[in-house]
Amino acid sequence: AHEGATCDLLGKIYHNGESFQPTCKLQCICMDGAIGCIPLCSEDLRLPSPDCPNPRRVKFHNKCCEEWVCEEGSEEKGFQTAMAVFREDPAEQPEVNNLQENCLVQTTEWSACSKTCGMGISARVTNDNPQCHLEKETRLCMVRPCDFSLEKIKKGKKCVRTPRPRQSLHFEFSGCTSTRHYRPRFCGGCTDGRCCTPLLTTTTPVQFQCPEGDSFQRKMMFIKMCSCHYDCPRDNDIFLATYHRRMTGDHV
Repeated sequence: AHEGATCDLLGKIYHNGESFQPTCKLQCICMDGAIGCIPLCSEDLRLPSPDCPNPRRVKFHNKCCEEWVCEEGSEEKGFQTAMAVFREDPAEQPEVNNLQENCLVQTTEWSACSKTCGMGISARVTNDNPQCHLEKETRLCMVRPCDFSLEKIKKGKKCVRTPRPRQSLHFEFSGCTSTRHYRPRFCGGCTDGRCCTPLLTTTTPVQFQCPEGDSFQRKMMFIKMCSCHYDCPRDNDIFLATYHRRMTGDHV
């Protein structure tokens, strides 16, 4: 029988299949040399409401996870804050079927891709939906293939920022393959210790076909421009990183 590889985290060795908590906020497991973690604290979002006009998360001394508290404020100020997500329309109140028309769309930037190579996930929060509710939105992302060979860096240059593969390729996700082939840009590499990550991106739906005959569509990131910097992600970045770079959003 194959004995799974152990995991090394900050000098401590964990056996294959061993479950552990590196912090009170994460539950992790060693899986054949790789570490996977799930958050133990909820990352819920809270919009202002008349009964809680100024919600904010607070860290209590004897508790691991932050909790929501409601700051006091004047009734008039609280109501204005609570309704700030809607455009002001003194003539009439927005009806349920008219929420999207009156919704003031708020969207965060896309998070960094969950993997530095291969297929990963990027996320953002938006209320651009018929209910005007803040929801988490995800897309597939690939900064570079794990077997991607960089072209030779020209003399006098230190980085190859956005190389393209020489041949078009099909994306693979969960055992399924994209119905179209693509020739996307990827982020290259640097010879001076810097990292190369996406800066400008766009989001396009990609259709996937599975061997069993099923098909599905997922949003996917396509890179327009990468940037080189020293704020590099580290191994086991899910709970150790100071890496907080974000992509600046979708650009047409």
